[in-house]
Parts: sequence; C-alpha cells; structure tokens
Amino acid sequence: MTEKRGIRPEDLYKLKSVTDPRLSPNGKNLVYVETQISKEKNDYSSNLYFINLDQKVPVAWTFGDKKNHSPRWSPSGDELVFVSNRSGKNQLYKLHLNGGEAKPLTELENGASKPVWSKDGKKIAFSVALKPEEKLGEKQEDEEKKKDEKDKELKPLEVAEMKYKSDASGFLDGKQSQVAILDLETGEITQLTEGVHSHNAEDWSPDGKQLLISSNQDEEKDFSFNLDLYIYNLETSDKKALTEGKKGMFYGASWSPDGKYIAFLGNEREYENATLSKVWLYDVEQNSSKCVTADWDVAVGDFVAADFQQGAVGPGLIWTEDSKGFFLQISHQGSTQIVHYSLNGERASLTPGNEHVYGFTVNAAGTLGVAAVSEPAHPGDLYQLDIKTGHREQLTAVNQEFLAEVELAAAESFVYKGAEGWDVQGWIMKPFGFKEGEKYPLILEIHGGPHAMYANTFFHEFQVLTAQGYVVLFANPRGSHGYGQQFVNAVRGDYGGNDYNDLMAAVDYALETFDFIDSERLGVTGGSYGGFMTNWIVGHTNRFKAAVTQRSISNWISFYGVSDIGYYFTEWQIQADLTDIEKLWKHSPLAYTDKMETPLLILHSEKDYRCPIEQAEQLFIALKRQKKTTKFIRFPESNHELSRSGKPNLRMKRLEAIRDWFAEYV
Repeated sequence: MTEKRGIRPEDLYKLKSVTDPRLSPNGKNLVYVETQISKEKNDYSSNLYFINLDQKVPVAWTFGDKKNHSPRWSPSGDELVFVSNRSGKNQLYKLHLNGGEAKPLTELENGASKPVWSKDGKKIAFSVALKPEEKLGEKQEDEEKKKDEKDKELKPLEVAEMKYKSDASGFLDGKQSQVAILDLETGEITQLTEGVHSHNAEDWSPDGKQLLISSNQDEEKDFSFNLDLYIYNLETSDKKALTEGKKGMFYGASWSPDGKYIAFLGNEREYENATLSKVWLYDVEQNSSKCVTADWDVAVGDFVAADFQQGAVGPGLIWTEDSKGFFLQISHQGSTQIVHYSLNGERASLTPGNEHVYGFTVNAAGTLGVAAVSEPAHPGDLYQLDIKTGHREQLTAVNQEFLAEVELAAAESFVYKGAEGWDVQGWIMKPFGFKEGEKYPLILEIHGGPHAMYANTFFHEFQVLTAQGYVVLFANPRGSHGYGQQFVNAVRGDYGGNDYNDLMAAVDYALETFDFIDSERLGVTGGSYGGFMTNWIVGHTNRFKAAVTQRSISNWISFYGVSDIGYYFTEWQIQADLTDIEKLWKHSPLAYTDKMETPLLILHSEKDYRCPIEQAEQLFIALKRQKKTTKFIRFPESNHELSRSGKPNLRMKRLEAIRDWFAEYV
C-alpha cells in the first residue's frame, strides 16, 4: 500500500467540485455541475453531468473547457435549459433527456443568464444586461462597434454617483439587469422590464399569467440598500408591490403550487448588514404578508467562509407539490442544514448538523432529496437522501483517486468561553504525520466578513498548512453568523474590541487544552476582515512569531472613500464617518504600526475594489519606514476573490507565499 502524502497548493489542479444538483420533478433523474481547473489554460471549466437514480452512473452531458452551468429542468422533466459561454458570451441552451446536441436558445448581443421556466414549460424568463436606453435585440454595426470600442479606450470616466465601481465588475458601465421572456414555441423574445432600475425574475405563478420580480426602485441609489418584490401581470403589464412599506432586502420568492402563497426570504435591516434573514409568507387572497420565523434565531441561507467550491448555489425555498410546506437552508453552530418548514409552524431538520450542505434539491412530492455535502476532510460529493427515514446514499465520488493518495486532516470542534463569558465555537486541526508527545507550531486563521462563518467544511488553505506540519486553529468570534442575532451584531462599533478578545481566548484555550502545541511558535493569518484583525493583532500583542495579512483593511479613514462599499460599510461597522476622524483612526491598525514587531507578509490584489490596494501600500510603507520586518506581494489582474476564484496560477503563488513566510519565521 502506497504511503499517503500531505496536500500541496498545486493539488487544486487535481480536485473537482460538484455543485448545483437539480432533481427532475419526478425524482428519477439528476443533473449537476462538475468544475475543475486547467493548469495549461490557467482557468476553470464546468460541465453538466447526469445521473439516472435507478442506475446511479454519472454520465457527462456537456464536454470541453468552457463554462456550462445553471441547469434547470422543464416542468415535464424531459428537457433542461442551461447557461454556457461556448459561443464567447453566456447564452441559454436546451438539452433533451434523450440526448443529442445542445440547442442554442439565445444569441443576444449582451448574453443571457438566470433562466426560470414557466409552470407549463412553454416559456422561460431570463436576465439580460442592458443600458437604460438600450433595447433587446438592437445590434451595432461591426464598424460602428469597433469605433465605439476604440473610442472607449480614450474616454475619461465621468462619475456622478457614489456607487460607480464594484469589486466583481470593476467600473460600472451603466447596464442594469432586465427581465426578458422566451417563447419556446415561436422562438420570440420579449423584453419585459427596462430603464435605470435593475430587475430579476424570481418565479412564475402556477397559471403562467404573473411573474415574481425583484427590484430596487428607489430613485436615490447611493444610500439605498433595499430590494423589493413585485408581482408583474403579464396580461395587463401592471406591477404590484409585494413588500411595500417594508424597507429592507427581500429575495428568493417562490410561489406555492396551489397559487395561494408566496414564500420569500429577507429582513428589514434592523441591524444593517448584520441582520438575520427570515422567512416571510404572503397570502395572495388576503394581500398580506408576515414573517413566519420571527421567533427563530438562526440565519437562513449559507454563510460559510471557504475556498474550494465553485458555483455553489443554495436551494432557496422549495415547495412540496401539496403546498403544505417547503424546504430551506440554514447556517447554525458552524454547520449548514436543510430544514422542512410546514405551514402549521412545525420545523424539522433533515440533515445532521455536523457538515456543510452547500446545495440541495428535492422532488415534487418532497420524499426524495439530493444534497451536496462537504466536511473538513472531504471536499464534497452528492448524496441521495430519503427524507422520511433520513437514510442517505453516496452518488458521486469525484475525488476518489486523489483522496486515495493524500491524507487530509479532520477538524475537532470545541466550545470555549470568550469575552464577557460568551460561548464561542472553535476548531483544531492536527498536522500531517501527527505523533503523540511531539510539539507543533500553530497557525490561527481568521475569516472575513465579518458576518460569515467558519464551518465543518473542506478548506484547501487549512489542509496545505496542516500538511506543512502546523496545527490549524480557527474560530467564530462575535460578528460571525450561526449563533443568533445578538452574536452577529455584537462586532459593530467594537472592531478590535471583544472580537479580538474572543480570538485571543481561542488561542489561550488551545494552549491550555492541547498539549501538542508549541506555545513559542504561533502564527496568524486572515483575509478581508480577517486581514484587518491580523493587522490589529500584531499591533496589540507580540505573542505571534509571524503573520500574513491578506486583502486587508489598515486605515478606516481612507477606506471610507476608496472601497466600493467604504462609505456605508464604515458607517455600519465602525459607526463613524469622516466627521469623527478620531474614532476611525482609533480603530485603524495603521495607528499602531509603532507597536508592530511581528514579521508581517502583506498580500493584496491589484484590482481589489472591496479593500483597495492602497490599504496594503500604507501599511507596508509605514512598517518599512520604521525598519520593521515586512514584505509586500501584489497580485496582478486579481480582485478581492483571489483566494476563492482567482486565476489558478496566482492562487498557487498566494498559497506558496503563505507557506514560505511561516516556514521562515514561525
């Protein structure tokens, strides 16, 4: 038997992720997306796979190095629509259950995405990006288009709004998402919405005469963070507000099969972006809605912070065909679970709660499900679930060969006392080749957000560190999701306060509890908020031998004006603006560089608009001016998502830099 090895950064090229499982309505067939990375092309490719649940043999339905994703079954279950960039832009394609070539459904200048079938299977609503004055189907002449592209390079960018850039999209081009409808019988495409506001299709009414649409119709966009739901009457073009008077974020709307109810997710932003999303129910006949999970102190949705799954899609709200209840996903106590909610108020968990369920689908009867599940020592696979008995059966084993050659570290969960005596959850991972009686260095990992959650899931970076002989410690300090509204809100206005104390208590607990940790060899790293906290830590304690700060915040004063979210995020989280420079500076790690003695590696992406690279530049120059031990690595053509979905070769370079810095200084 070949001896197993530890995982390496470049193993990302060998690993595959399986996401977005979709059961046909009768529950007999399954389609899902498998994604892998090409080292030669330095890019990701995704393809659709099919499983007949009687035969349980995965079969590739699309091929090649393009991105094929978002498969959606027709109501009859004999066809599916999906999105592919095989023509150069995302367009809609259709496949038949009996096989054959994929048929293109759209060939639009600006592409197409987010398909939603009508309940009779005759139409598909979808999204297309258009400028306010642009109409669907209009095409520029080739010469005119070339001239426009050339001129575009020379034009200055005129900015009149505060929301003019996005980490995901760069400088915004004025395009908004609009809803169009494709008639499958005639091939005719009708543009349903237009203008300066963005719209997205959510779901069709059972009779096909109405469409649920989400949109922010506020005229003042810079200080508007609302998303409302509307019922669009396709026969009269009338639009009725579903969430009128409820200022907040509402989304994920799903019509009950009997047409009597609309279930949706959302919140009224009582705690700004730290507000837990709830489930709401709209009574169509009574024209009234209510929050049906007001007494349930959990986060509805998947808030797990991880670095592996590509294109993971949550299940939303899935009604059973009898309209008596629906399935949904929650983040709770470091795990995600699928729960069934009955209209009589009963709730039942269908999954055990010690894992990350990052995708889920169910048949129309609500008796059979398929879950995409990951654990710390398992990247993820699909499992068939008998909803009545809870019995599950593994359907895929996409990384079987790879897992046979590597040894992955499990994560042991524990609960310790943080600041103010609060219970805080943490995890410890032992190093590769662990031997009783030996001492090992420890790396503390800190997640971003801060409103996210470390969980019982696979994390490639953690496995790379354990393979290098480190103990990995991670925890969910206050501000994290998964532990109720008070817990997730507690960090606001207290950055560097009790969140810092929670993390230091995790280190203290680990040193007291696990005798295999070398207390003299500690390292710390984190990204985004975790990068802020890494900076804060090395400015307030010298207990760590080395630190790596990633895509971090160092100066809240400048962050206010340079981040794509700076002006409002700073006000929400630090609870100060430029009229209170003293408070912003008090919470800025840059103010404490004179106290930073820990060797600090600074990693940042050139095109990070969420935490712009000037945050790293300031920190690096301040430390170098004081002759501190530091190094700055800039990643070209990369944004805030480098560690999760960035260019594969740069993801490798990033992991190697972290590995080598700790090897040198811890």
